[in-house]
Amino acid sequence: MNLKLLLLILILPITALAQYQVSGVVQDSDGNPIADTEILLSRGAFSKSTTSDASGFYKIEGLKTGTYVLEITTGDFIDFDQIMIQRSNLKHNIKLKNAKDYELGEVALRGETIKSKMEKKGFAVSVIETKEASFRNVQTNELLNQTVGVKLRQNGGLGSRVQYSLNGLSGNAVSIFIDGIPISVYGSSFSLNSIPPAMIKRIEVYKGVVPAHLADDALGGAINIVLNQGAKNNLNASISYGSFNTTQANLNALYRFEESGFTVKASGFYNYSDNDYKVSGRSIVDIDQYGRQTPITARRFNDAYRSNGGMFQAGFTNTSWADQFFIGITASDDYNEVQQGVFPTINPYNGRYTESDALLANLTYQKKDLFIEGLDVNVHGTYGERNTFINDTVPWAYTWSGKRMLDINGNYLKLPSESQQEGGPTLQYNNREVSSIRSGISYAINKHHKFFINHVYTGLIREDHDEVKSLLENTFKEHKDLHKSIYSLSYELKAFQERLQLNLFGKHYRQKVYNNKPVFQQNENGEKSVVNEIYESNKNYTGYGAAASFEVLPNVTLITSAEKAIRLPSETEVFGNPAQNTMENPSIMPEIANNYNFGLSLGSFHFNNHRLKLSTNVFTRDIQDRIGLPLERNPNSEVTPYVNQGSVTSTGIDAELNYSYKTLGFIFNISHLELKQDNGVGIAIPNTPFFMMNTSLRYAMHDIFQKNSVLNFFYNAQFTGEFYYIQTEGYGSNVKGLDEFLVPQQIGQDLGVSYSFPNNKVVLSVDVKNILDEPLYDNLRVQRPGRAFYLKLNYSFNKF
Repeated sequence: MNLKLLLLILILPITALAQYQVSGVVQDSDGNPIADTEILLSRGAFSKSTTSDASGFYKIEGLKTGTYVLEITTGDFIDFDQIMIQRSNLKHNIKLKNAKDYELGEVALRGETIKSKMEKKGFAVSVIETKEASFRNVQTNELLNQTVGVKLRQNGGLGSRVQYSLNGLSGNAVSIFIDGIPISVYGSSFSLNSIPPAMIKRIEVYKGVVPAHLADDALGGAINIVLNQGAKNNLNASISYGSFNTTQANLNALYRFEESGFTVKASGFYNYSDNDYKVSGRSIVDIDQYGRQTPITARRFNDAYRSNGGMFQAGFTNTSWADQFFIGITASDDYNEVQQGVFPTINPYNGRYTESDALLANLTYQKKDLFIEGLDVNVHGTYGERNTFINDTVPWAYTWSGKRMLDINGNYLKLPSESQQEGGPTLQYNNREVSSIRSGISYAINKHHKFFINHVYTGLIREDHDEVKSLLENTFKEHKDLHKSIYSLSYELKAFQERLQLNLFGKHYRQKVYNNKPVFQQNENGEKSVVNEIYESNKNYTGYGAAASFEVLPNVTLITSAEKAIRLPSETEVFGNPAQNTMENPSIMPEIANNYNFGLSLGSFHFNNHRLKLSTNVFTRDIQDRIGLPLERNPNSEVTPYVNQGSVTSTGIDAELNYSYKTLGFIFNISHLELKQDNGVGIAIPNTPFFMMNTSLRYAMHDIFQKNSVLNFFYNAQFTGEFYYIQTEGYGSNVKGLDEFLVPQQIGQDLGVSYSFPNNKVVLSVDVKNILDEPLYDNLRVQRPGRAFYLKLNYSFNKF
């Protein structure tokens, strides 16, 4: 064989496998470094992104020879550049013009960033960027509550049970994910309230139709929390303190060794609140020994909440064999005092509380262009234990004054159940073994055609026992299994210079339920025996859908999507949750819905320093066997099962206006819907707000007290129309006392100010929530906190 040919054969594979890097500094026109600039490098279907550090430095590794396009985004400024990799590492500095157009703190509508690109994929999606919020005393839930079409349904203050309503559908119809893994795997001690905005890169809110890459049984929509995945060395810490003795702290750190790519990252959080805010209403009364009731304004006294937890991961980033490879552990626990049942009754709880903990191992692997260009792989697995403990052994009756009730003889009054909840005394343990794995493969044939295959499995094995019960009863524990697998296949098309984007997908759902409940029977001789009540089911369903967008004109895009969606019952709906006062219903059926969206996006339009964007979406949801609390129920009942409510239809419209002028920003959105039971009469579903508006205003001032400092002012207002929390239609309009079940219209207003010091390492903020101290409610007229003040200090360090 010719020697040159032999050498060529040997060298070509090595050359094909060789990978290079591009690095440099991002500067303004005066040569000053620009931090936090997003740089997206792409060639065909291949893309990688990074962010410049505090010194303006950036680096992207794992590149093959060829020509690439750089998209540079900072503030409202977007620029493009082109580079060529030629068998060596490339040093490429980026110099931008008109630095004042993207000063820190400027309010602007950005161009084709990740946010705007996602919103043009055809799905009814809102993308929330969290960088600004991370410097303020703003919880993740508050960001969601300001998003068009989203309504937060919270049963009280910090740590209380939260439901998310998307276009009127709430509860488990809305799936919550952390990096694509269902949040239910992590347990109640690791909630969205526990994840500070500083840990989050962005929040994706899908309404109605959910893309196949999430591969879950989300019927009303999905909220995906995308955590920071960058490989830039950083340390961020914050602490806040405010009303009701509320303390929140978090710490995030990442360090990468440049030579090897070995990376370690850690994060932790701590939350505490007494939640001793004032409440009033129909059931908030004091009761004397003769049974006379006196309405009062009371302060909650058994509602403290504490949670803490952390995550540690070690692995490699931006190497030739992995973009990200991490092995880690997540741990969390919480303590939550329980003041009431599903809604307030005249006898509040005292001494009832729950404790939860979770310890989970996790593995993450992501690689673009694995083996061949265009083949991307991602795997995320979680396995561990979650435990819940419910303590309710206090037999005494209390009033909302916080004192024990007296009987007519002046003696302390015992409750008939000898416990705070009507179910009787309990020291119940729920022990769970949980596992979840999400895996996905995508292959881009070219920049026009891409295929995705995804699979999500979640498994739960739960055992319940109660130490109040006899030794014999605890020998035979309740055993509950719930296994769910969802497979999805999708195809993505981009055509006509990407003016048309189309996504077609199909999903297959499988769920296995097993419930073994020992029942103790006693014969006529007083002898006890055990009978196992066993329920088993194995069900399969298929769904499908499509999403499309078409750019009719520059800045004018039509967006539409449709899906036949299935939502499988959750653990709480099947097995119940004593901590949430819900009972089991193992035979509950899944929800099936036909979801449709049609929207229009206008903008962003630029007029000198004015920028404007408008968007709207019309939607309908046709649901069979909707899962929820019973529509007709005893308002004094403290526990209830989830049931199938029948066929329900939700229709409505969302609209949002986004405007900015230099450092002034204004957002206004509105949502109106109808949610009715399809029983021939069209009765409105209770406990659902039908009309909502949100307003957000921000103004930034530069160099006020110090050069290169930024002073930001914030104002948010939320309007919610009135609604009944029990079914009232069909009873006539003059039923006495019906208004007692009316949640009146309400307006909540918040103010905030933050100051960024010149080095941009320290940010101090002050927030005032509910500035007019208005009564605010969400679920079942459970009152939320009144006026509250918070102070937060945030520190960031990026030079290691």
